[in-house]
Amino acid sequence: MLTSRRLQWLAVLVFVAVAGARVALADELETREHPTNTDVTIPVSTWPGTPSDKFPQPGEVIGPESAERVKGLVGDGILWCVKRGMTLEIVPYKEIPMPPHYQEATEKFSAQVKLLPDQTLEGYVSGRPFPHVDMNDPMVADKLMYNFERGHYFTDDLGLNLFDADTGQLSKDSDGQQHYQVERHFVLDWFRLLQYTGRLLNDPKPDIPNNRDKTFRKAGLYPVIEPFDLKGIGGINYRYLDKTRMDDLWLYLPSLRRVRRLSSAQRSEALFGQDTDVDSYGGYSGQVPWFTWKYLGTKPMLASLHGQSLPPKPCKGDGGMTFCEQWEKRPTVAIIEGTPKAPQYAFSKRLIFMDMESYFVVYSDLYDRRGE
Repeated sequence: MLTSRRLQWLAVLVFVAVAGARVALADELETREHPTNTDVTIPVSTWPGTPSDKFPQPGEVIGPESAERVKGLVGDGILWCVKRGMTLEIVPYKEIPMPPHYQEATEKFSAQVKLLPDQTLEGYVSGRPFPHVDMNDPMVADKLMYNFERGHYFTDDLGLNLFDADTGQLSKDSDGQQHYQVERHFVLDWFRLLQYTGRLLNDPKPDIPNNRDKTFRKAGLYPVIEPFDLKGIGGINYRYLDKTRMDDLWLYLPSLRRVRRLSSAQRSEALFGQDTDVDSYGGYSGQVPWFTWKYLGTKPMLASLHGQSLPPKPCKGDGGMTFCEQWEKRPTVAIIEGTPKAPQYAFSKRLIFMDMESYFVVYSDLYDRRGE
């Protein structure tokens, strides 16, 4: 199960990365051949920034004055925030082991899993679908995305109660001090998720029988408690086993006393007047076949995967826009570029940064139709 601490920090990382993305990284990526002991070439990506052998050391704190030191070691969205007051407390690397039940399922079932040409899975039961990924595989990016989607953070059921988020704008006063002005404070009563397949802990497992809707999972987010003008709004989402089928999403609007069905095109639009789109929740919450994925390479990077504060501590340097937490060097982070297949999609591409030990999306950058 994913802890509420990780969920809150995950939401922050997604928000600041989306809000801060300004410079296209993909054009700066260079791929070089790196020989291994088995004579297999693995592409390793690099881009302008601090060389990997000069990482900030544990005990250092990176802030606006030293932001250039982490250029290329974090996504551009995170770098944008650091330059505006966010601080990174550097701590030693900490391993993220695979839970025993998840590892057992991986060893038992992964050999039978196949990725078909239409980007769908065949033979999946539970656990990690592709524990040993050949980085030269033409479909390596799709396999990495499925490892993320079928990760061990929640495999059965998920419930999150009374979580909140702020949206607002940055400003500077006459003394040049930066402030974050909260415009909307969101409080949601419940987020609930029921997984229909790949279950490991709670009966029935590995699948819920009599799945008449043929769903992969069902989720509900309801009701909104704050702000007042959105009070009572709630939504439910059906995701189907057919990975090429679009989700069904319904929204209850108390002011109209009606249930409205949202189109798939609205998944990339801002929800409830804030900046984050539905597909950005959790790093990426869309279906894998909805995008064309391209593997750009791997490199060591900084990430925050062991948050210490609950509730999170707002950063003082940026007026409270972001949360300041501990960051560590992650030895191998994959960079994956996703291009949407839907012509009406609001963004031209996503850049996913995935920790290869946990298959957790540590942050992501989004680019508009102009590539900015």
